[in-house]
Amino acid sequence: MARIEWVSARLAIWGAWRARREDSGLGFPSTNILLSLGGGGAGGYRETVVPINELEAAETDRAVESLKLVKSHLYLTLQHIYVGNTGIRLCAQRMRRAESTIKAQLEQADAEIARWFDAKREAAEAKRSFTP
Repeated sequence: MARIEWVSARLAIWGAWRARREDSGLGFPSTNILLSLGGGGAGGYRETVVPINELEAAETDRAVESLKLVKSHLYLTLQHIYVGNTGIRLCAQRMRRAESTIKAQLEQADAEIARWFDAKREAAEAKRSFTP
């Protein structure tokens, strides 16, 4: 099984959103974006600010949170990789698992999140088609 590209992209955006939320208490960055327009930091390095759709990130957060009780190992893997920005090697060390296991868990998490979105879409379609 391979990673699901659209889920992986959503998770990357979600991870940045979640990290910002945990850093500043909201889903917003803790630094003023206008400050980053100047000359940048040390050595001229300037961090790229990725625009984040708050609604999409919050929806992805609900999908990830749905794993918390039923598949907690997948939930923790996503937290380490995307929110903690640890990478596979460090995540494997922290979770005391092989790197191949972490890669497999990322694939499993992608599949679970894709199923969550499919179920949500099907429920919305069923609700629209049911008109009393």
